[in-house]
Amino acid sequence: MKAFLRKMSFGLVGTVWSIALVSGPGWAQSNQPTLPNRPLSLTDCVLLALEQNPLQRAALMGLAAAKEAVGEARAPYYPELGLQAGYRRWQTHAFLPGYIRIPPGSPTVLGPTDDWLAGIRSRYTLFDSGERRAQLDTVLARQGLAEEEKARITQDIILLVHQGFYGVLAAREIRQVAEKNLERARDNLRLTRERKAAGAVPLADVLRAQVEMSNAELGLVRAENLIRVSRGNLNTAMGLPVETNLEVEVRKGEVISPEKTDLNQAMDEAGRNRPEVRAVVQRIKVSQGSVALAKSAFGPKLRAEGSYGWRDSEFRPEDEDWAVGLTIEWPLFTGFFRKHRLDRVKAELSKEEAEARHLLHKVRQEVWTAHSRFREAFEAIQATIPLVANAEESLRMSKERYEVGAGTITDLLDAQTALARAQASQVEAEWDYFIAQAQFQRATGRLVI
Repeated sequence: MKAFLRKMSFGLVGTVWSIALVSGPGWAQSNQPTLPNRPLSLTDCVLLALEQNPLQRAALMGLAAAKEAVGEARAPYYPELGLQAGYRRWQTHAFLPGYIRIPPGSPTVLGPTDDWLAGIRSRYTLFDSGERRAQLDTVLARQGLAEEEKARITQDIILLVHQGFYGVLAAREIRQVAEKNLERARDNLRLTRERKAAGAVPLADVLRAQVEMSNAELGLVRAENLIRVSRGNLNTAMGLPVETNLEVEVRKGEVISPEKTDLNQAMDEAGRNRPEVRAVVQRIKVSQGSVALAKSAFGPKLRAEGSYGWRDSEFRPEDEDWAVGLTIEWPLFTGFFRKHRLDRVKAELSKEEAEARHLLHKVRQEVWTAHSRFREAFEAIQATIPLVANAEESLRMSKERYEVGAGTITDLLDAQTALARAQASQVEAEWDYFIAQAQFQRATGRLVI
């Protein structure tokens, strides 16, 4: 037993290594699409993701499997036709009624003899108490469920691309803010050195300015790393190797107030458009089909059967052998199996209906939350506009006061730090707005290419 388990474990390890070799960097690079020689727009990234993301292909294959299941469910509506051929050698005891007198010494065994058979056989179900119809309705609902699952995955991929795309643009602007802050820190250090050389300020001011410049350099390093991480997130969302080198197009959309959105209408629209809601409707249909299928087990099944061929004790049978008839099947007692199955699927149907009602409440909550974050992001943009303007003016005044000896180095560096934070907050608020807008569209089921 232990040897068998060791062999199984080695086999599993070999399988995992095989998958890793197939899906390794070489495979990824060989399947990497040709990117255009220009910065990618948001639409380019979305189209690329819908083509390359493995989750999209998994959804397509799931839908294809569901369509094939529909073909399987339609098969019982056609007659079955098959060839049959066989050989057997048999011997059996002959049982005769008592009123037939057998002469003494007569054999009581039939055979041994050869039995050769060749021909065709057909069968067709005339009536099955609704079993085929229930099975077809069930798989059609499962196909609809697969379609909604594909739609959900598509919208999730589009949302991930939006988040990754705006994340890259935000990281690039954060780097610009860090570069400007470093430039200001260097200018302040130059100023303190000049005033130190003139004997107007102590060495402590120069050291404070040097510390501030080092912090600005550290902020630039972090901004550069944020760009790399953001690009990796976008590449992964598009189904590309994380190390793919690409550029994205800087294009800001229009900032529109969320107050113009009718929230009640958006909630109703989400109840109609969200793939998750339509999917739960399909799950209810699946459960309804299961109930109909369980009910069909209580009724009879009528089948027509026929066969035609040849049968003989020789290798090439010459005697015609045919049969035509009807068969009816009607289980009378199955140990209450049918009743328990019917009760089970009815309970599952009630469960799906209850979960559907819960999902509708949850979807409305998601729309409410997404709209609140959307409004918060819009208001944050409005709040950062005077914040940056006041911080710029504060830095200008602090620098002028320091140059004439009316201010301290602490005031100057505090103003510089406040401006850097205000600019970073403005960048974050602007790109958070577009991400919140995409999340709101996803919550209402309107996020498309």
